[in-house]
Amino acid sequence: MKLSRRLSLIEPSPTLAVSAKAAALRAKGLDVISFGAGEPDFDTPAHIKEAAKRALDAGATKYTQVEGTPALRAAVAKWLGKAHNLSFEASEIIVSAGAKQSLFNAMHAIVDEGDEVIIPAPAWGSYNEIVKMAGGRPVVVLGAAANNFVPKIADIEKAISPRTRAILYSSPCNPTGAMLDEGSVRAIADLAVKHDFWIITDDIYRTLIYGDAKFFQPASISPEVRARTIIVDGVSKSFAMTGWRIGFAAAPKELVVAMGTLQGQSTTNAAAVSQAAALAAIEGPTDELETMRVEFDKRRKAMVKALREIPGVTCVEPKGAFYAFPDLSSFIGKKTPDGKKLENDAQLCEYLIEAARVAVVPGSAFSAPGFIRLSYATSMKNVEEGVARIAAALPKLS
Repeated sequence: MKLSRRLSLIEPSPTLAVSAKAAALRAKGLDVISFGAGEPDFDTPAHIKEAAKRALDAGATKYTQVEGTPALRAAVAKWLGKAHNLSFEASEIIVSAGAKQSLFNAMHAIVDEGDEVIIPAPAWGSYNEIVKMAGGRPVVVLGAAANNFVPKIADIEKAISPRTRAILYSSPCNPTGAMLDEGSVRAIADLAVKHDFWIITDDIYRTLIYGDAKFFQPASISPEVRARTIIVDGVSKSFAMTGWRIGFAAAPKELVVAMGTLQGQSTTNAAAVSQAAALAAIEGPTDELETMRVEFDKRRKAMVKALREIPGVTCVEPKGAFYAFPDLSSFIGKKTPDGKKLENDAQLCEYLIEAARVAVVPGSAFSAPGFIRLSYATSMKNVEEGVARIAAALPKLS
């Protein structure tokens, strides 16, 4: 079978592959703890589900406008405006089938063949693949663990070329939980203005931050910076609504129109009932969001503490999202009890799922070989038991 050339340029999602393997082992009756998918274990708040039921009864079963219902676009404009102390119009908002589609639309709207997009890393693997699908070239700039995974501004500047079209980052970051401080964001904004490229911020985790960490949106710096900023956000993570598939983008009107043209020839509108649910989410009470955030924080502290107690493991404290990203490079090159040499982090993760029945994602999927990503968007019981299993399995390597 002959498939298109573009398929040879992209990689399948390793996170989804890990989750699928864990599910397959569970289906065989094996007790597997999965730290793979970044999906809250909490249910969608009841008032949101009830709003969806009412919307179905009221006829939310038809097409909506491609860019989203007028009510939701207006509500998102108000929601984002309040969050970032800005004023948005509904015409600057587009609703898509998840934040991933918002990123996909944005990239396809601004990137031509051969254009470059700077990606501070470690970073979500889909960024690279979305850039490549748009015909662009991802330019990865790695931040060291010693610097809390934040790339040096000088290194970002060195990566800029005449073909640079955008920089794309998330803060809090998937997979590290790292956050860019205000000074770093301002420095990136200065570079974007100086060299005339877009800033794309993936803000899907912006409400899930801990301790004294603070979120800073570059669009709030000045009108000049805002004019070249694309804000991607959504309800998936903070409202426990991953399966509803609703994401948003805020951008200059002309770009929103272009993204709408792309979406109109792909998925058309996001599901009508999901849009009704998202409206209820962002306009409704937030007490359950804080309850979930506090629980994530407890799990974060427990997971990091337990990981740091394992000999040979180091772990930078995550400031946001719901991931820990420990360094297990000291175990690469060691042998399993049956004599198999672990050549890389992917093989180490295979060992952990086979020997410890714990599913984790290799750091190489995020441009950081030697690390692994663990999601603590699971129960405290799973956090404690899963890390304990890892702690028992690693000393068996020699």
